[in-house]
Amino acid sequence: MELTTQTIIGDIVSLDYRTAVTFTNFKIDFCCNGNRTLQQAAIEADADILELTEKLGIVLSTQKEKSADYESWSLDFLADYIYQNHHKYVEERIPVIKQYLEKLCKVHGANHPELFEIKDLFFEGAGDLAQHMKKEELILFPFIKKMMYSENENIPLALPAFETVENPIQMMQEEHDNEGERYRKISALSNEYNPPLDACTTYKTAYLMLKEFEQDLHLHIHLESNILFKKALALEKKLTK
Repeated sequence: MELTTQTIIGDIVSLDYRTAVTFTNFKIDFCCNGNRTLQQAAIEADADILELTEKLGIVLSTQKEKSADYESWSLDFLADYIYQNHHKYVEERIPVIKQYLEKLCKVHGANHPELFEIKDLFFEGAGDLAQHMKKEELILFPFIKKMMYSENENIPLALPAFETVENPIQMMQEEHDNEGERYRKISALSNEYNPPLDACTTYKTAYLMLKEFEQDLHLHIHLESNILFKKALALEKKLTK
């Protein structure tokens, strides 16, 4: 890929997920707002476009280890992968992190009042994510699989109750944006997950788990917004033209 100021950042991360680290270092949201150009993203993050492009170029020119090629996967396989590896991860981690945050607020809340806001944000996000994932699992993902079946078997696609896949996708994208904003707040409140000097082991562990949770969420949203949803929209146009 030849990088220009007009290259879409979501396409860059789709090509090589290692570039996600570079975007994160420049405080550029590549998952929820992956449809922006490099120039737009650099301006909004107050980043040097030349330095950003240079760093990305170095990553892209370095031979990468063999890793998952998400772009080559079929949409039904990718949907199943997201469910098995990201939806289940979220479901498993949420109750554990909730317990840690409850304990931190009780023990350290007096000296670190920001913990209460972090806890409230995480609990709100947990509820929203649970509803979000169920909508994908019960409505959006099954329809994407129906489209794949229609294409593979060369049979007409029955129109869904929501008329077009664009409608649920738009809703999911808006919810992705909300989660992205929520975790930017959590990251800022936690000093980018760096515990204070008086932090105990539980404190440090909680921050590590929050950081890991956010990193997984970034990949999760990237796979949906920049690959699965984008290709689903293109497939529906192909099947209904």
